[in-house]
Amino acid sequence: MKLITSMMLRYTVVRGGLGLLTVRRACLSPRFTHSAPKTEYRPIKKVMVANRGEIAIRVFRACTELGIRTVAVYSEQDTGQMHRQKADEAYLIGKGLPPVAAYLDIPDIIKVAKNNNVDAIHPGYGFLSERADFAQACADAGVMFIGPSPETVRKMGDKVEARSLAISAGVPVVPGTEYPITCLQDAQVFTQTYGFPIIFKAAYGGGGRGMRVVREYEELEENYQRAYSEALAAFGNGSLFVEKFIEKPRHIEVQILGDKYGNVIHLYERDCSIQRRHQKVVEIAPAFQLDPHLRDRLHADAVNLAKLVGYENAGTVEFLVDRHGKHYFIEVNSRLQVEHTVTEEITDVDLVHAQLRVCEGRSLPELGLRQDKIRVNGCAIQCRVTTEDPSRGFQPDTGRIEVFRSGEGMGIRLDSASAFQGAIISPHYDSLLVKVIASGKDLQTAASKMSRALAEFRVRGVKDDLADGGWGEDHSVDNVKMLCCQAGK
Repeated sequence: MKLITSMMLRYTVVRGGLGLLTVRRACLSPRFTHSAPKTEYRPIKKVMVANRGEIAIRVFRACTELGIRTVAVYSEQDTGQMHRQKADEAYLIGKGLPPVAAYLDIPDIIKVAKNNNVDAIHPGYGFLSERADFAQACADAGVMFIGPSPETVRKMGDKVEARSLAISAGVPVVPGTEYPITCLQDAQVFTQTYGFPIIFKAAYGGGGRGMRVVREYEELEENYQRAYSEALAAFGNGSLFVEKFIEKPRHIEVQILGDKYGNVIHLYERDCSIQRRHQKVVEIAPAFQLDPHLRDRLHADAVNLAKLVGYENAGTVEFLVDRHGKHYFIEVNSRLQVEHTVTEEITDVDLVHAQLRVCEGRSLPELGLRQDKIRVNGCAIQCRVTTEDPSRGFQPDTGRIEVFRSGEGMGIRLDSASAFQGAIISPHYDSLLVKVIASGKDLQTAASKMSRALAEFRVRGVKDDLADGGWGEDHSVDNVKMLCCQAGK
């Protein structure tokens, strides 16, 4: 198998009184003079993360590196969680509410932010991260939202409008409904035109929730009801849209970054084709065995769409690539992705640092982030270790971790929150235990490091997907490479 190899190039980095955007393996050069119209610069001194777990800790660490004070929020069920301990300040939210509802309590989150002089709120991923009303509530309260504008979040969160905008930008899309469907009959009409298989998708959220594939008419009603219920529970809105389902596609996504001056760049792509129940399990950057011309088109389409909507801050444009090499836009995630780590490893750009600086009003060129300076350096793989039991169809397991030993060493990065002896795995939230990221000069090197790290893990007390029957039952280099190769077929 021909592997993607990349030359390691240096970056131009700008140092100023407000700190240095983390770009590793860099050299210094004079400040870039940005001639775009000036916008108000608002320094961030205190950040709240309206989230929990590993993503909250990830943001806290970036803030600490930049000298920014951190604020955690937690539900009654999360009193003992690590993200509460990692912040400078921590406050209870959603008292008396169910576990998930607590992190969706916008008025209480805003109240805590205002009462404690929070300058900006980072939404993380999931929960309120793609809710336009939350971004607007932050703006109305005079608190900066670390993400796109409320209007952009609204446009991108509405999958149907995002699809329309993609068409306007000249980006190919999968055949689908123009507007969210309102009843089962709308889906029936669509199938009469396009046939089966089709896929239901939540119109106002992602992450695999509210997503159901239907292969024949007899399955239509049941899957419509299930998709609607899942979307309603996850996003507070059960609206769905319908698309023609593409069999065995590659799932390729492009990382974008924009500022308040109209600058937009891409940080190359990730292959997220290895999934279970529409949830990503293994992510690879850059995508390998990808036609160079297709790669260029994916990057160009992502940037053009972002510029069309005036996108600012970090986001991801997602595509499907069929067996014939044709690509189709599926959605924009207007937030930081779980798998942003592999992009950071191959580009040496700290995306959370960039998010914070862009939110303050810094331009991408000022931060040393120009398209001609962003280069791929090697390969990175991320594997998600979850507390799911392969012997029970990957049902989430709960309980107390009695033994925990992780795989570490050179080329391995671990992002986690509950991965330690004595941690209580709650039944109320996502089953992600730790993200294992391996990086090396090429796929072979990264796969070798990943296989060694996975083999070193020992988790007792709760089941995990590294057990027999899971995707990682064989941690050999060949097996890790085989999993990666599945994405390239």
